[in-house]
Amino acid sequence: MTGRLCTTLATLGLLASLAYPVAVLSATDQPGAAPGDFGPPQGQPIHAVLTSPPNVPPPIERNYPALVIVDLEVKEVKREIADGVSYDFWTFGGTVPGSFIRVRQGDTVQLRLKNPPDSHMPHNIDLHAVTGPGGGAAMTLASPGHDATFTFKALNAGLFVYHCAAAPVGMHIANGMYGLIQVDPPEGLPKVDREYYVMQGDFYTNGKYHDQGMQTFDMEKAIDERPTYVLFNGREGALTGDNALKAKVGETVRLFVGNGGPNLVSSFHVIGAIFDRVWDGSYKHYEESVQTTLIPAGGAKVVQFRTEVPGTFLLVDHSIFRTFNQGALGMLKVDGPAAPAIYSSSAAAR
Repeated sequence: MTGRLCTTLATLGLLASLAYPVAVLSATDQPGAAPGDFGPPQGQPIHAVLTSPPNVPPPIERNYPALVIVDLEVKEVKREIADGVSYDFWTFGGTVPGSFIRVRQGDTVQLRLKNPPDSHMPHNIDLHAVTGPGGGAAMTLASPGHDATFTFKALNAGLFVYHCAAAPVGMHIANGMYGLIQVDPPEGLPKVDREYYVMQGDFYTNGKYHDQGMQTFDMEKAIDERPTYVLFNGREGALTGDNALKAKVGETVRLFVGNGGPNLVSSFHVIGAIFDRVWDGSYKHYEESVQTTLIPAGGAKVVQFRTEVPGTFLLVDHSIFRTFNQGALGMLKVDGPAAPAIYSSSAAAR
């Protein structure tokens, strides 16, 4: 394990040395502030509001860049991955995915990562919203019982994945160490009625699907990309039944959807809905009238649609065996009056 960790750090050092000349050339070609840099932080430091899935912090309403403090604590926890099936998850904040972070473009973010003494592994964090080598991974590597802090400026608006990058990287991600950070554009996003946080991940257990009892991580399955479970929000049933997402007829729903991987590409689809808008991570452009959208491992998209009729709408990975045989299933329950002109049985239509 120590050798693998050293290899990871050496790789990060090499990436840093390669990235430095590129940064110099960019600064030479474009003198002055980087795009998305709106000056130094103003006002008092702000502690970020962090939420557990499927909840999302409220939109950023201030009109100036601030120093935003983000406190994340690593938690290694044992809990159910499916009914009667237990697993040792490694998490940011105790949930899979980890806490949702929301800041504003141009903010200076001070991220403080705590790895408690009862952890069994060193951990760190690589945020895809970071402009800098390793995304913060080398500067946040913390052994059990230690803390680490680093600072970055959120130069790019968009929805970004974060994950642990300590060796072995794939194992840390496969055990649940990922989440999303949303960087709001200065003008904000269009107002909607509901916002939710959904993240897909693939899990590799030593037993078969639904084998009962305690299950351990299976490295060979992970290397071969043969997941036992493919799940939304870290557990089979995390978004079904009483845990289903909720909306009312006539509301606009926005889903912040990420894919932690570590291996699979998600074919994300909501059965019975067409996405009015899909942003591919950034907010510079969007697609309209999208039925299914691909989200790569380590990627994220924002999908938005209006609920026109009541009923239960299924969130799925349309690589469909993953949905009905590996657990990638969620629900959005929409309440309200029927709209037979839009959707009805043939008998009712007559």
